[in-house]
Amino acid sequence: MSTLERARRHLKAHPMALDAALAVGVLACMVAGSFVDPHGKAGVTWTFRTPDALSLVLIAVGAAALVFRRRAPMTVLAVTGAVALVESVTGDPRAPVAMSAVIALYTVASTTDRPTTWRVGLLTMTVLTGSAMLAGPLPWYAQENLAIFAWTGIGATAGDAVRSRRAVVAAIRERAERAERTREEEARRRVAEERLRIARDLHDVVAHHIALVNVQAGVAAHVMDKRPDQAKEALAHVREASRSALNELRATVGLLRQSGDPEAPTEPAPGLDRLDELAGTFRSAGLPVEVARADQGTTLPAAVDLAAYRVIQEALTNVQKHAGPDAKAEVSVVRVGPNVEITVLDDGAGEDDTPEGGGHGLLGMRERVTALRGTLTTGPRYGGGFRVHAILPVKSRTRAAEDAV
Repeated sequence: MSTLERARRHLKAHPMALDAALAVGVLACMVAGSFVDPHGKAGVTWTFRTPDALSLVLIAVGAAALVFRRRAPMTVLAVTGAVALVESVTGDPRAPVAMSAVIALYTVASTTDRPTTWRVGLLTMTVLTGSAMLAGPLPWYAQENLAIFAWTGIGATAGDAVRSRRAVVAAIRERAERAERTREEEARRRVAEERLRIARDLHDVVAHHIALVNVQAGVAAHVMDKRPDQAKEALAHVREASRSALNELRATVGLLRQSGDPEAPTEPAPGLDRLDELAGTFRSAGLPVEVARADQGTTLPAAVDLAAYRVIQEALTNVQKHAGPDAKAEVSVVRVGPNVEITVLDDGAGEDDTPEGGGHGLLGMRERVTALRGTLTTGPRYGGGFRVHAILPVKSRTRAAEDAV
């Protein structure tokens, strides 16, 4: 760090020391100006003069007041304006005491608002210039009187310009900080949404396949001794379900890989085109499932297609887990106007036929459907069983906006 930079930081950390240095500089300028007379007998010549004792006292008071210009700018302006007023009326020859008033006026303009600057600046210019013209020893049109008017105007204008620039810089910095905070909040929100989506996928995959594995393993254990062929078939279903679970877990967890990592997932997300395959896995696990489709070959957006598949998967998993061993399930997919309606019914009468009693299955379904601006209703059926009904828009928000354009 250079010596100049260290000095700048030290003065910035100690503003009163900087003001004291400024007061010393202004004092030196005013004292030097009080001993010089630009008006000689033969025209504009520079000659030495002896200032009055009162002028020197006023110079000292005005310079000393500038030390406190940041703490009490209005008070300092009043003090320096008073000494400048006294000098303009009594000084002959006149000393440049008004320099301290100009500095004080600049400080007021740079630290207050524009209306205050206008009022205080006009008052200072009027009082000092008017008193010098009307009550001073020089003619009203003298250069010194016009100089007071000019310099006070320059001080107020410069202070207002500095204040405006500080306000602009502060606004730019504040907007940049707000934009940075907004970007960080948006990034955190997207990360949270992505984590929630992945958690829902993991729940759907694990709950479905583990339920099938559990059922088939129970069947194999039950018939192992008496019917080994059926036990082998059940174990084959366990192996197939576990393989499917591992594949879907690999594809889901693969979303967490970095963009440059190898083995990125390439398998498409499941949809209603795999509905028969999904129903077949449950039939293999011992749950009779009937599928009826009246969606007329509707092509769904990827997000809607995945949500429909996951809703059916989770609903059938809940039937498998909660509806009892003799339960049957019915799945229907119907196109109704701009929506596709998914309904899963069961006639089970298990001990816990209301899946809300445990887990996050219904919550995950509701979040999926709500994210697509759909609706989900669930509840027990009259006479026993449970009903899951989802209404999903065929067109996603993005696709609808593109079609509207």
